[in-house]
Order: sequence, then C-alpha cells, then structure tokens
Amino acid sequence: MSATGTIKVLLADDHPIVCLGLATMIDSQPDMTVVAQAANGREAVKLYIQHQPDVTLIDLRMPEQSGLDAIRDIREIHPAACFIVLTTYQGDEDIHRALAAGAQGYLLKGMPHGELLDAIRRVHSGSRYLPGAVRESLANRPPGPDLSPRELQILELIVKGMSNKQIGDRLGITEGTVKWHVNSILGRLNVSDRTQAAVAALNRGIVQL
Repeated sequence: MSATGTIKVLLADDHPIVCLGLATMIDSQPDMTVVAQAANGREAVKLYIQHQPDVTLIDLRMPEQSGLDAIRDIREIHPAACFIVLTTYQGDEDIHRALAAGAQGYLLKGMPHGELLDAIRRVHSGSRYLPGAVRESLANRPPGPDLSPRELQILELIVKGMSNKQIGDRLGITEGTVKWHVNSILGRLNVSDRTQAAVAALNRGIVQL
C-alpha cells in the first residue's frame, strides 16, 4: 500500500476494453488506484518490477507469455506478491494451476463489480478470495495422480486430432508406446476414448487450443 493508504493495482489483460473498464472502476474508489496496465505476461513482469503494486489483476491466457507463467516469474523475485486471476476459464485444472503458482484469488469475468472490489481489498489484507462457482469446480477436480510430462505432451497432440502413428512420428517413439501412454491417459482422466479425453482436457483446462 502506498504512503497515502491507497491500494496500488496492476492490470494485465490483452483486451484494451477490458483494461479500460477495470481501470475506470478501480480508479473511482477512494482507496485504490491503477498504477500500470500490461497487455501480455512479459509486460506484466516488467511493470510489476517497475511499480511494485499491492495487488495484480491478471488474465490466464495472453500473448507472448501466459498469466500463469508471469505469476511464477514474479513470485520468484517477489514471493509475497498478491495476484487475483480474472479470466473466462473455469476449468478445475486452470484454477488448480493458478493457485499452485501463487494466486490468492480467482474470479470469472462478468462477476458483479462489487465482488471484484471486495476481492481486491480482501486479497490485499492477506485473505484468499474464491467465489462459490470456483470453489465448486476445484472441489470436483478428480482425485488421482497428475499426468506426466510425456502424457501431457501426447494429450496435447490428441486434442489437435493426431493419430497414434502421427504422434509417434512427431515425438520419435513407436506407435505401440504411444498407445500405451494413451491408455494411461484415458485411465487418469476416467474416460473411455480419445474423443472424451480431448473434451475433458479442454473443459478442465488441462490443454489449451
């Protein structure tokens, strides 16, 4: 917080209209001010270091660098940095990864203005802010081990519509090895075929197009 007692906020979103609306709303509050606006993750890291905001509102998916990677990079330098993810994505894996990276809040775009302002104040005071819909998605996250890096790599190629042979050629492994990994992926995601795996991966935020 600044010497005047005002909460300094950094905005990071690649949609200028979204940033404009957020800045107008936040700057209208007597206890808040927007100190900078970033259009991608790399810019967010640079502006965070420059302005040292109290709270950063950040989208997950932006050009050049994702919001998730920006959170990780900033917290390596400033472990006490406060983040609220503001996004359209409600998948349980999106939420899990954001919180694991260090976000203290997770809000969905379209929420009432008052809720966002309340979240900024609560996160700034040291609390976590997760609305009911976000908590429900997180609670419904299936138990079990996470996908391995190789399984995640193969799942991404399944989502792109590639066959086992195409995946094997791309990764330099045999078609039989790919099939073995695919069966493991189906079991971990609790689905019965590749199509269901692709749908689950996109809906949960495990893979992004």
